[in-house]
Amino acid sequence: MATASSPAARSGTGALLRRLVPRTLFARVTLVIVVGLAIAQLLTFAAIRYERDTAMRELMIAGIERDIASSVAVLDRLPAAERPGWLQRLERRNYHFVLGGRAEGVDPRSRQSQQFAKTLVDAMRPFEIVKVAQVSQPPEGLQIQVRLSDGASVVVHAMRVGMPMSPWVPWVLALQLLVLAACAWFAVRLVTRPLADLAAAADHLGPDLQAQKLDEEGPTEVAHAARAFNAMQQRIGGYMSERVKILAAISHDLQTPITRMRLRTDLMDDAHDRVKFRQDLDEMNSLVREGVTYARTLHGATEPPLRMDADALLESMVADYEDAGQRVRLEGRAGAPIVGRPNALRRIVMNLVDNALGFGSDVRLRVQAGNDELVIAVVDNGPGIPPDELDAVLKPFYRVESSRNRSTGGTGLGLAIAHQLAMAMGAVLELRNRPEGGLEARLILPTRPLASY
Repeated sequence: MATASSPAARSGTGALLRRLVPRTLFARVTLVIVVGLAIAQLLTFAAIRYERDTAMRELMIAGIERDIASSVAVLDRLPAAERPGWLQRLERRNYHFVLGGRAEGVDPRSRQSQQFAKTLVDAMRPFEIVKVAQVSQPPEGLQIQVRLSDGASVVVHAMRVGMPMSPWVPWVLALQLLVLAACAWFAVRLVTRPLADLAAAADHLGPDLQAQKLDEEGPTEVAHAARAFNAMQQRIGGYMSERVKILAAISHDLQTPITRMRLRTDLMDDAHDRVKFRQDLDEMNSLVREGVTYARTLHGATEPPLRMDADALLESMVADYEDAGQRVRLEGRAGAPIVGRPNALRRIVMNLVDNALGFGSDVRLRVQAGNDELVIAVVDNGPGIPPDELDAVLKPFYRVESSRNRSTGGTGLGLAIAHQLAMAMGAVLELRNRPEGGLEARLILPTRPLASY
């Protein structure tokens, strides 16, 4: 059984504390500052209150001891017959006198009661103090039996009176804490808001590199970070644009020699070599086109988002495959239009279906609509992908087949293009092996309007 000091107990306590602590930097810093200021304010208030009570108590005790000593001296000088008439005159809120009788109670126990009794006893000397007792009512009240010079007894009933606090003091304290909390909130917001804007800009910086520029105003450090981020975004955009232009130029320049070589194959005498050579040229041309397509997806999708009927789009794609003699079954419906990029969605689904048809015979296109997302899954009954390569196949020019044969393994860009287009759309592409065999490629599309749109 785990004890309070065992590692399991400490781990459970730590997990509980982590759940109670706010997750955002804004909330954490605000909590630390507000709690720290509140503790400091309360400690200051407690110190002032303690000092005030101590000073007032000393002043009160000094006044009481003089008044009681004077009253006892007056009673001692009065004739015995006149003393009862003076009792009410000498009575005060925190002490009064009783002629005759005895002091009843126990010896003072608390330190404050002992100090209060000693002060009164010292003040009433040289009168004889017969007994000092503490009673329960009033709380910490004292009864001091004094013997006068004629032998008569007077019992002094005294009690300590707490110093009252003005009713407006708690309200002032609460107002101070409220002002401190508001100032702390404003200060933390001033510090953390630029960080939140920077994080949001980084999240919106997708493959298109068209995120809105940060405002370069504010404190020096904030403006410097905004300028650095905007410059970095501009540099990356320039590098990507230049790479696309280079690949496009290479593709354009390769089209001419590929066309010339294709024409020359027609002049070859050996029919077998002519067919092989034409196949190589077709593969080269396909690789060049796929490479340029992938580069363009890295640069981002320039297609504007539109309101589209996903069901009609998927049905038309399935019909196109059936016309080509390839069986693809559609299961489920979106049920409502969505906002997205139809051409990009078509290209993603086509790449996934083509990949499934290359390795499986039973290909299904499953559609499932949720509250905030639309899931389009392409399922096949092929051999699947080794678990340690599920992430690697989304990289360009990666093929699971060790033979590197493009007739069966393709160019290695289909899934990479689908992955990049999904990122540009704000969607998520996931690959996972089915327990019953085969591969499932899930495209998760958010159905609510996206900030990047």
